Amino acid sequence: MPIKANAKKALRQTFKRTQRNTVVKAEIHSLRVKLRKLLESKKVTEAEQLVSTITKKLDKAVSKKIYKQNTVARYKSRFMKKINALKKAS
Repeated sequence: MPIKANAKKALRQTFKRTQRNTVVKAEIHSLRVKLRKLLESKKVTEAEQLVSTITKKLDKAVSKKIYKQNTVARYKSRFMKKINALKKAS
């Protein structure tokens, strides 16, 4: 445990930020799972709407430094690749 006051404050801040970031990451993860299920059931229009929502949330997470830019770019690229493949197939 920290002894100095500034170390105690830093610990409190870290704890709060960690909780906030965990909530955001969990929300994004659940949306990604939902998207995967929509893609498996070949519901293209619903998946496209969900991708736009996920993209907005991921971009916001990058701006708040919850995710790194390249990680989000990779996620978005994979989403679009799968949706475009589904469009082409149907």
